[in-house]
Amino acid sequence: MLRSFRFGEADRVLHLYTHDRGRVGVIAKGVRKTNSRFGARLEPFSHGEVVLHQGSGELHTVTGVSLVDSHHAAREDPYRLSVGLVGVEAMLKLFVEEERNERAFEALARFLSAVDVIPAGTRGRAANDPLALAFQLKLLWLSGYHPHLEACVECSAPEELVGYLPRAGGAVCAACAPPETVHLSPEGFRGIHALIWSPLADVHGLGLGERALRDTLLVVVAAYEFHGGFRLRTLTA
Repeated sequence: MLRSFRFGEADRVLHLYTHDRGRVGVIAKGVRKTNSRFGARLEPFSHGEVVLHQGSGELHTVTGVSLVDSHHAAREDPYRLSVGLVGVEAMLKLFVEEERNERAFEALARFLSAVDVIPAGTRGRAANDPLALAFQLKLLWLSGYHPHLEACVECSAPEELVGYLPRAGGAVCAACAPPETVHLSPEGFRGIHALIWSPLADVHGLGLGERALRDTLLVVVAAYEFHGGFRLRTLTA
């Protein structure tokens, strides 16, 4: 479950990302009542098998829920919660259609499982967390906005790359870099490559420095703003 908000006196409207349909909007009737049979199974980040009734309106109605993984640990620790919220907001912004995308679903499931095991008591800005950044890079890849950083997008030179050009979706060398280039350090280039190609479960062990993480965040934000026309509120918290 990606997010929810109150509806009426006892209901909630939920945004789910599903294996078979992609993103769907549903209504859970009576879920805010203390005796609701669904309430504990429809918490943020929870992974469940949901039975839906499709009526005449836009929202499906939840008629049954079987919990697969509560991801309780992700909600209980403040830092884990912040990292998880970055990831689900990215899903909400990049995947807006009711369209099957198994790879996006599997990436989300792996991300939430990795959030569960971030060491308790970890501190810092969730926006600079390696797991949050790696997940967003992978979502950009799945959305068709993957930053191509292997060679200059203007002249194809593989060396002396100095930054990321949002309108071209890739790296530029010193000779081709226009004023709007997002300048990156060598550590930033290496860090982005490592985060893209490493499994989500391994990214906290990469040992990336602050400069690499800051540069990665710059690329992610620039890609969102240019290609999607949005910013994530969770990245400015």
